[in-house]
Amino acid sequence: MRYAKLGKSGLSVSRICLGAMSFGEPLRGNHAWTLDEDQSRVIIKDALDAGINFFDTANVYSAGSSEEILGRALADFALRDEVVIATKVHGAMRSDINAGGLSRKAIMTEIDHSLRRLGTDYVDLYQIHRFDSRTPVEETMEALHDVVKAGKARYIGASSMYAWQFSKLQYTADLHGWTRFISMQNHVNLLHREEEREMLPVCRDMGVGVIPWSPLARGRLTRPWDTVSARSETDEFGQSLYHDDDAVIVDRVASLAQRLGVPAAQVALAWVQQQPGITAPIVGVTKPGHLADAVAADALTLTAEDMLLLEEPYTPRAVAGFR
Repeated sequence: MRYAKLGKSGLSVSRICLGAMSFGEPLRGNHAWTLDEDQSRVIIKDALDAGINFFDTANVYSAGSSEEILGRALADFALRDEVVIATKVHGAMRSDINAGGLSRKAIMTEIDHSLRRLGTDYVDLYQIHRFDSRTPVEETMEALHDVVKAGKARYIGASSMYAWQFSKLQYTADLHGWTRFISMQNHVNLLHREEEREMLPVCRDMGVGVIPWSPLARGRLTRPWDTVSARSETDEFGQSLYHDDDAVIVDRVASLAQRLGVPAAQVALAWVQQQPGITAPIVGVTKPGHLADAVAADALTLTAEDMLLLEEPYTPRAVAGFR
């Protein structure tokens, strides 16, 4: 496993991040395809054994049980100071009027709940899950700064939003001398490349590390277009992201993978890792073979001709994934 600095920070992370959305008690969330604790622990242990030190979750994943499962497993299998734990805040965890969003009240409340569920005194990376247009950016950035200064988070990051929104948040922090974002977790894969227009150049200019979610397009890049999985049949959000026109790209991934003698997942992940400014794609795993493919992809180098073959069929589309 290779490692890289996350943006201009001094934080070193594995070039593959294990995403914990796949872990959680199914009855506690709206993801019927998640793995229970026993199944999740096997994958987390295998990830550590493979050299992965970077783990991403969120308060809303399976109503908090993802954080609980990840926290217990890392406490049993690793030393706290040797792993990088990232979680997120924005989604509502309750039904009252102040639940969710990025107000000072929400951030200060949710960081404490996340720490309790994770069983740790701090997270390494605390990320805003989305932009909150209802809260002044000054309030959000000062609250995040105070979370860092209180020792509850080492760094802060952001997730899917427009580049102008991210810039507004970042420059607000600069103006007041508050903590800056070191990372952007956005939607980047062969079926969704709209981030190449603005967000990725902005991140490179600012020295912000990029840790894409859904680098395999919810698994669509790993199997023939007309096949389904337990997740694809129930993932309403995922069903809104991709379209039948993308089948030609999936076919090219499969064709190249066959020529190289590797699984399609390795080709799709290698493409993401070779994009300028990408630090570590976040990979969701529900089977041990998925993890093996992710680790192997870190060693796969695609040629310029391979990259062109994969990229050529792409057509512009509306930005997807901000909700």
